[in-house]
Amino acid sequence: MTTAEWTFAQTKPSDELAHVTFYSMKKHEGDREIEFLITVREYVTPRDPAMVFYADTDKQTNQGRAPFTPCGWGRTLLDALSECVKSVHRFPYEGE
Repeated sequence: MTTAEWTFAQTKPSDELAHVTFYSMKKHEGDREIEFLITVREYVTPRDPAMVFYADTDKQTNQGRAPFTPCGWGRTLLDALSECVKSVHRFPYEGE
């Protein structure tokens, strides 16, 4: 495994330097199509070694009862992104 060059820019672990990547998905509920923007952060030195990658969305679900921000994390981008996508489907989108 090679270390990405950008990781050397971090001089202090407390800076929590992260590479940020964006993804988009569409959730279909009835005749509605809701687009979610997913932000994935890859940390140089994560607080928890199991959370090298952390993903969350720009919208909450379940807004009427207990608002929930879909998220996911893991040691790989695939783990974090797929958990976040599953999380989007966990509750209905009640906004707008």
